[in-house]
Amino acid sequence: MLTLLEEQKKLTVTEIYVKLRIEQSVASQHLAILRKAEIVETSRSGKFIFYSVNKNRINEVSVLINDLA
Repeated sequence: MLTLLEEQKKLTVTEIYVKLRIEQSVASQHLAILRKAEIVETSRSGKFIFYSVNKNRINEVSVLINDLA
């Protein structure tokens, strides 16, 4: 899911589950977890919510992992 978002820059939940061939509920649950961890960001355009990778958070996590290693 993260790789897809990185490649496409921003997608709706519908675009994500269609491209990954998973159930909508599964995509939504995963996105909720990633959103809570601040790994993905959301932006609204009209009635659509777009998801994108939060690169700052990815970098923070990467630094933390390197510090622990």
